[in-house]
Amino acid sequence: MESLFAMLLVLLDIVAIVDAMKGALSAEKKILWIVLIIIVPVVGMFLYFLLGRMEQQST
Repeated sequence: MESLFAMLLVLLDIVAIVDAMKGALSAEKKILWIVLIIIVPVVGMFLYFLLGRMEQQST
C-alpha cells in the first residue's frame, strides 16, 4: 500500500513539473515552481496546483 502511495505521489509530481514547464509563466517562475515541487514534493505539488495554475490563467 505504501508503494502505491509513493508511485502516485511521484506520478503527480511529474505531472506538476511537466505542467509547470508547459505553462505561460516566465522562465524564473517556472524554475521556482519546479524546484519547489522537487524539494518539497507533497506541499510543492499541492501549492502549484492551487496557486501556480491560477497564476497562469490570470497571465
